[in-house]
Amino acid sequence: MMKKRYVALCLAMASILGGKAEVVVSSPDGRISVDFQMSDGSPMYSVIYDGQVAILPSALGLKTTMGDYTRELSWQKERTVTGEYTGTYALPSIKVGGEHSYRYNQVTLPLLQKERPAMQIEFRVSNTDVAFRYILHTKRDTRSCVITSEASTFRVSEHALTYMTPQSYPMGGFARTTPSYETKYTLGEPVGRNGWGNGYTFPCLFEVPNDDEARKMWILVSETGTDGGYVGCRLMGGNGGEYRIGFPMEGEMNGWGTSTVQMALPGSTPWRTITVGHTPANIIETTVTWDLLEEKYPASKDYARDYGKGMWSWIIGMDGSCNYQEQKRYIDFAAAMGYRSLLIDALWDVQIGRERIAELSRYAQSKGVGLYLWYNSNGSWNDAPQSPKGMLNNPRERRKEMKWMQENGILGIKVDFFGGDKQAMMQYYEDILADANDFGIMCIFHGCTLPRGWERLYPNYVSSEAILASENLHFSQGFCDEEARDCGAMYPFTRNAVGAMDFGGSALNKYYNVSNERGSRRITSDIYALATAVLFQSPVQHFALAPNNLTDAPEYAIDFMKEVPTRWDEVRFVDGYPGKYVILARRSGNKWYIAGVNAMNQPLKQPLSLPMLEPKSQVVLYMNGEKKMVKLSRKQTIDVEIPTNGGLVVVQ
Repeated sequence: MMKKRYVALCLAMASILGGKAEVVVSSPDGRISVDFQMSDGSPMYSVIYDGQVAILPSALGLKTTMGDYTRELSWQKERTVTGEYTGTYALPSIKVGGEHSYRYNQVTLPLLQKERPAMQIEFRVSNTDVAFRYILHTKRDTRSCVITSEASTFRVSEHALTYMTPQSYPMGGFARTTPSYETKYTLGEPVGRNGWGNGYTFPCLFEVPNDDEARKMWILVSETGTDGGYVGCRLMGGNGGEYRIGFPMEGEMNGWGTSTVQMALPGSTPWRTITVGHTPANIIETTVTWDLLEEKYPASKDYARDYGKGMWSWIIGMDGSCNYQEQKRYIDFAAAMGYRSLLIDALWDVQIGRERIAELSRYAQSKGVGLYLWYNSNGSWNDAPQSPKGMLNNPRERRKEMKWMQENGILGIKVDFFGGDKQAMMQYYEDILADANDFGIMCIFHGCTLPRGWERLYPNYVSSEAILASENLHFSQGFCDEEARDCGAMYPFTRNAVGAMDFGGSALNKYYNVSNERGSRRITSDIYALATAVLFQSPVQHFALAPNNLTDAPEYAIDFMKEVPTRWDEVRFVDGYPGKYVILARRSGNKWYIAGVNAMNQPLKQPLSLPMLEPKSQVVLYMNGEKKMVKLSRKQTIDVEIPTNGGLVVVQ
């Protein structure tokens, strides 16, 4: 629920040098402010945090078929609207649960072009975030338009360092399925580059150095609220620290669909978000991705009751494991672990068959386990051969398939191989989700775009890959060697900070092979695997465990993986640095889980301060290959050591 009331904000409207108008809107606590001004007819903004410039003067505007709204504009001062918004919502699928409250100040700026209404720019500023969007209205008899480009830029210090993942070329990679948000993040790379030539996928993290370490700034730029009414955007350029919004590439989706936006009027763009802090705490803990949105349709059932842990055979056994007997064995394994679901991956339609899938579903339900089924997204946009195909891209066949799933008690679907951010693809995601909700089916996406607030928009949405995920651990020893650096110590600061992430990890096999004796070798420790079960957030987690782990993995590890939650009520940043190490605390009910991993070349030894726990309380410590009880000091600290490629878990 959101309540709106007009208040006297920390809002200044004045004349500055050159006669240009200025608007300043501040956060409720006054630490963040947005400065808006017109520069020779072009709108500009900047972001100030604790008296320091976080975003230098940056451009705003749209180019549309109704007009070029980047120049020859003027601000309609007398029609400017200010207000304070507060609201609460409960969303069990995100990083915070229970009743979550938010508060921000807002200003809506109407702009004119040649004395006629052009568009509005809306800013919302909370204590950790800045968000803005554009609003377009009808113009005479024009009730629709095309947005051909967006002029929004984000200019950071030329001394800033970047932690970003390059956008792939279209129609590349496996079976011409890119872009699918599956490239490695940069680690402290200077600004001024443009990825592989195509910019970077959201979210994008910047580190702005300062001689005073306490005044350093971390800035996360992303977007939220993208649905079938817009395109998925990226961040382009970087010359002099200036990055701009980029629309999809023409070659995406085999050339199908336009890269521009068709918009019915009145209409609005997605929100561009900027999260800022002196440490990564605000970035780890931000909820701006969901605070700005409202759900599109009511849930057809209580999906949260089916959230929880699950497993899948494919990560260890690949395509050959997708057979009736092996999936039945995994159902038994899931039941023994107390898990809610099993994901049956590609080729189930030909290697098991529909009748026997229905039989497996009945068997699983008898043991309290539900099934997720893999589907190829299909269509004409790539060459991915895996089946089942042709079921979801056709609306009639899709609903027929979903009715069959409902009749056979299927919990959800994992849809793969999308490869593109055009509006036509965003509409396709939305169509899948809306139809699935009609039949009570939950949705996980792979080979896909970033979820932009979808947990709030679509109640049956669960999670997305949109990251270089665990399958690469099976395929590449090199990826295994760098797992701690590229995944564990990186993703909590970036991809997973803005949306549920379906990584599919926490393996306890020594090797990514059924025999557990050959293949890619896991370099990380068993406790690292436990730690990432906490660090990586998704309401449904399909872990990379195998039935043999019941006898060949440490007993404490199996017990932990039986108990670890997938729904969290609170998250706190404890310590860390992207690509080096991370320590987070997550709370489920009254129980805290503190998890950390170390990707540095030397052990991480330090006193660990845990102010969320009671002084001198007893906690369970998983460290250096063992589980033991320890007592916090009066100052709520314990001495810890996390080995290279290792992990740490503390449970209250």
